[in-house]
Amino acid sequence: MTTDLVLDCLEHAIWTRGRDGIEDLTGLVHHTDAGSQYTSFAFTSRLIDAGVDPSVGSVGDAYDNALAESQIGIYKTELIRPGGPWRDVEHVELVTLSWVAWFNTERTHETIDDLTPIQAEEVHYAARNRLRPTG
Repeated sequence: MTTDLVLDCLEHAIWTRGRDGIEDLTGLVHHTDAGSQYTSFAFTSRLIDAGVDPSVGSVGDAYDNALAESQIGIYKTELIRPGGPWRDVEHVELVTLSWVAWFNTERTHETIDDLTPIQAEEVHYAARNRLRPTG
C-alpha cells in the first residue's frame, strides 16, 4: 500500500462527506497502524487540514489493533467462511467491496443502538447541529 493510495482514499472519504453536506470533520479520529504510508508527512498533514485527529498505534503492540482484528474476524465469519468456494482473488475482491458497502451503510450494529452506520451518523450530526451556537 502506498501513500498515494491512502491519500486517494482519504480524499474520496472527505469528498463523500462533503457531498452529503458534512463539511466539519472536527472530532473524527482516523486510527491506523504505524505503516509508513499513514505516518507520512503528506497523509498526516491532510488529516490535520481536514480537521481529523490522526491516531497511530504503537509498533508491535497487538492491542492497538484490537478493533481492526475484531473487524477482520467479523469479515471472515460473515463473508469469507460461509461464502466460498472462491473462484479467484478477483471474486473475493468483488464480494468484499459489496460486503464493505453493506456493512458501512445497511447493517445494524449493536454498539450504536441497533442503528445502521448511516442512521447513527444522521443522529450524530442532527444533535451536533442543534447544539451549535448561531450568529
